[in-house]
Amino acid sequence: MSEWWQWLPQQETDSLGFAVVGIGRFGTAVCRELINNGADVLAVDSSERAIEELRQLEPSIEARVVDSTDEESMRAAGVLEMGTVVVGISEPIEASITTTLIAKDSEGSRVRQVIARATSDLHEKMLKRVGADRVVFPSRMQGERLGLELIRPNLIERLELDDQTGIDEIKVPEIFVGRSLRDLNLRKNYMVNVLAAGPTKRLTVNPPATYVLENDHVLVVMGLMEDLQKLPQV
Repeated sequence: MSEWWQWLPQQETDSLGFAVVGIGRFGTAVCRELINNGADVLAVDSSERAIEELRQLEPSIEARVVDSTDEESMRAAGVLEMGTVVVGISEPIEASITTTLIAKDSEGSRVRQVIARATSDLHEKMLKRVGADRVVFPSRMQGERLGLELIRPNLIERLELDDQTGIDEIKVPEIFVGRSLRDLNLRKNYMVNVLAAGPTKRLTVNPPATYVLENDHVLVVMGLMEDLQKLPQV
């Protein structure tokens, strides 16, 4: 399976919540995916129109008009209280860089990671210089994918078979380690079918019920998307 989105290493879902700064197409997609998966999301943008359009799409979302280049405005809005900040601003580049710096370096900030959107290699380099933990390009990672991976950090890859059914490759959750597939009985307990299991480069297809999962193993499972999302995290 492709590895182009394996950018978020073994992190737990952020209990402090998520802030999305910059509500364009990319930021809106991130917000909606996070909300669909039950996350707490704060959306901010300098444009009142962008905020109103988002509220029409997601009436329950907490969304505020904020100048993200002003530290006190970011603090007052609650952005610096969030564990993860997604900077979806593309232009002007100065605003993107300043926002990233404020989120990472402000005194008392509780932000643990900043994921910033870049429009060029130079933009990426500058974002990393000011502290971005990860830089993404919309052409390489769409907002829906980013939102899904933020809420499901053990997801390696998803193949959607249709609107309801998919195949997920996931890192074996810690509570599964040392247990056999018979003990776990994923079909009964999670309504998913195990297609393969084992080390990434030595997967056992259709593994027997006696197969015991280890810490460095992955699971390939198929089921309804809503059931796949109920599997434990790493």
